[in-house]
Amino acid sequence: MNKLNKNNLALIESRFKSVQKKIDKKLNSLNKKSFQRKVENWNRKQGGGGKSISINGDVIEKAAVNFSSISGSKLPSSSLASNIKLNSSSKFHAVGVSVISHPSNPFCPTSHMNIRVFLEIGKNSTINNWWIGGGFDLTPYVISNQDSSLWHNAAKLSLDEFSKTYYKKFAQNCDEYFVLPHRNENRGIGGIFFDQLQHKDVETSIFLLEKIAESYINTYEKIILCHRNTKFSQDDKDFQLFRRGRYVEFNLLFDRGTKFGIESNGRAESILASLPPLVSWPCSNSKITQKKNKSLVSFFNKKWKERI
Repeated sequence: MNKLNKNNLALIESRFKSVQKKIDKKLNSLNKKSFQRKVENWNRKQGGGGKSISINGDVIEKAAVNFSSISGSKLPSSSLASNIKLNSSSKFHAVGVSVISHPSNPFCPTSHMNIRVFLEIGKNSTINNWWIGGGFDLTPYVISNQDSSLWHNAAKLSLDEFSKTYYKKFAQNCDEYFVLPHRNENRGIGGIFFDQLQHKDVETSIFLLEKIAESYINTYEKIILCHRNTKFSQDDKDFQLFRRGRYVEFNLLFDRGTKFGIESNGRAESILASLPPLVSWPCSNSKITQKKNKSLVSFFNKKWKERI
């Protein structure tokens, strides 16, 4: 694929839309009794648009599964592209899917996944440069070594098919990226994170992204099915709302995807869809919350190699 014509762009978009469709279906199926699903198609004045799907149910309290395909003459200066410079005559096209899921039950963890491909387009629609990025991570509210091992082993298995070096590198990237420096703690148990990767060619790289998305949703489905019927107390719920505050802090202060969306004049509702529906920043915390938080932060701060 040396040129970005309408046919191969449509093919790339269709593959990302297929990922969105599969994840949308699986997340909806995790709700036991009821859910609401809203679909919005949107256009971007500067070029392109997307499809945003929001889910609210009795198990998945809030989820967003977003597809976007945007183009422009100037790539946003966010850190997503910090090491890559576009030629002055080049344009860019970016296609991606992002997912966030906030379950209602505190024993069910929050999850995040995104995959994307960037194409630098020169004269005569020639692809001058390209790269992919993405990954997934898990943010539990209750310590579970079983979930942690399942999550990381599934990630390793999916990446080993492409390169035996990827898991170690991407898991370490994830540990280093999802950190709240002002709290001196990790956001969750990690997973994988990578950017500006060229795996062989565009076709094979997109296949890699598809396998990552498949690993994410299949593993997350197993974890939710394991915990969605677990009984919980008001203390458990209060602690979940407290820890969701950390999620908000990271996404608004440090998340590169949020910065990229804002800088590219994306749809605000899609960019901020990652925020949980309910969250709490109490003025003071109970001894139960303090004890739980100390244990959970210690669990989060383990390194990737301690989880497989």
